Amino acid sequence: MATVFETRLIGNIGKDATIREMERGVIAINFPVAHNKNWRDKRTGETKTKTTWVNCTIWKRDGSNMRILDYLKKGTLVELVGTPFAKGYMQEDSTIRTEIRLNVSKTNILRPCRSTSPDEDYVAEGSYDDTIISDDDDDFGFDDL
Repeated sequence: MATVFETRLIGNIGKDATIREMERGVIAINFPVAHNKNWRDKRTGETKTKTTWVNCTIWKRDGSNMRILDYLKKGTLVELVGTPFAKGYMQEDSTIRTEIRLNVSKTNILRPCRSTSPDEDYVAEGSYDDTIISDDDDDFGFDDL
């Protein structure tokens, strides 16, 4: 019996995406996404926020369409679907840290970031093009890793 372990994440990109070329013509596009959980403290009435960072990777083959890079900029609101996993690593001070990672299978740009360059399109606060830019190339499956 087949199983599915998939997560949907909506959040803002924390910094511009970076590209890393791997072996055998594989390209990893990496970027962090922040998910904010807001709530009101019942005792104080104060609004609180907890931010969870998820390190995301889109896998591509060398020579595939890389247009999605034009949109994976700091501040962009994205909807991502993919397979989550936790990764542990040792820091320089010998402490062990873990991070949440997401191998992205579907990307939707919900609201592009605000542009500071006059050459780029400006997106006013609270408004965006209703057209969703989707990266559904499906040119790289996780089973191919």
